[in-house]
Amino acid sequence: MRGDLGNPRLLRVLNERRLLDHLQEHGPASRADLAKITGLSKPTVSAALAGLEEDGLVHLVGELSGRPGPVTSLYDVNAAATHVAGIDIGRDWIRVAVADLRGTFAGRTDGRNTARTSAELALLVGELCRAAAREAELDWPAIACAVVGSPGVYDPALGRLEFAPNLPGPDLAERLRATLEVDLVIENDINLAAVGEHVHGEGRGKSDFALVSIGTGVGMGIVINGELYVGARGAAGEVSYVPAAEEPALPPDDALAHGATEAVTAAPGVVRAARAAGLTLDTAKEVFAAAASGDAVARSVVEAEGRRIGGLLVAVAAVLDPEVIVLSGGVGRNLDLLGAAIETRIAELGPLRPAVVASTLGDSGVLLGAVAHARTRAWDLIFDARLP
Repeated sequence: MRGDLGNPRLLRVLNERRLLDHLQEHGPASRADLAKITGLSKPTVSAALAGLEEDGLVHLVGELSGRPGPVTSLYDVNAAATHVAGIDIGRDWIRVAVADLRGTFAGRTDGRNTARTSAELALLVGELCRAAAREAELDWPAIACAVVGSPGVYDPALGRLEFAPNLPGPDLAERLRATLEVDLVIENDINLAAVGEHVHGEGRGKSDFALVSIGTGVGMGIVINGELYVGARGAAGEVSYVPAAEEPALPPDDALAHGATEAVTAAPGVVRAARAAGLTLDTAKEVFAAAASGDAVARSVVEAEGRRIGGLLVAVAAVLDPEVIVLSGGVGRNLDLLGAAIETRIAELGPLRPAVVASTLGDSGVLLGAVAHARTRAWDLIFDARLP
């Protein structure tokens, strides 16, 4: 922050932030309640609320009467004061949501990812973003900030995404910034899925947990002490590169790009294993459907997949000791079919017994995390502009 604590304007802004943070987390409150909770004097609270109300950041939402004394006014965050966007760029789908400062979706648009180049992808994302803004009855330039969830690790020094072999070109970040023309943050999609899980899903209320996503690729998001942990270079959780017990039958360059664990454990690996076992199926979804219907060969393929996942989860537990490991992704969510094999493999590998649950957020985990991250970013931008 700029300035110093002897600056009256800075002190006012800090007080405003304390009040807004409380209202954001706990909902409507009176001046007296806010003074009691924050330790600020009633005149200080009144002055801060007056400034925030004048700028449209808080508003009156009701009154309490029927008790001794004057009528008590209730204040709350004006969630519609600013809107943000969350963007999930997946291999097959692109999902965009425009939301208010409480995270309530005002517009959402999903579209197939048909792009073959970074230019096409940036253009498609821009079209979907503007469509979501129109649904929210907003002009896209009114969006305070947007957060993009994408495979890979964004390197701000180079301005490009690393470890993202499925993306069409290293210049995607630059093209997105040019197309969207708003304050833009680019974050690993699985990290954002962990944020979404922390706010809305199985990670809610937990200080230490890991989200392991197994779908088109394999990745992990880590929350430690209630905060997302990304490591020194943003690559924490890139478990696709953890050595696998099986050597993937892939060209060396392909295995190096995707990682050994991803090569055998992600959806394409499931399909390869199914075909090697004699099944003529095209997707991992079809393999799991066949297993669910009782096909013995498909069940053996799924059991082998569960054992691979169990081995990966033991490695995660040995390093992080999380309260819970949340499985997500098109493959990972099938805990009803994978669970027994995962548990058996974990038991074979030693005394560690991580709690394992399936995500309940479906395909929206990354999008929800992107919106949550964008809300935090928006508040920072709002208060940065208010500082002296």
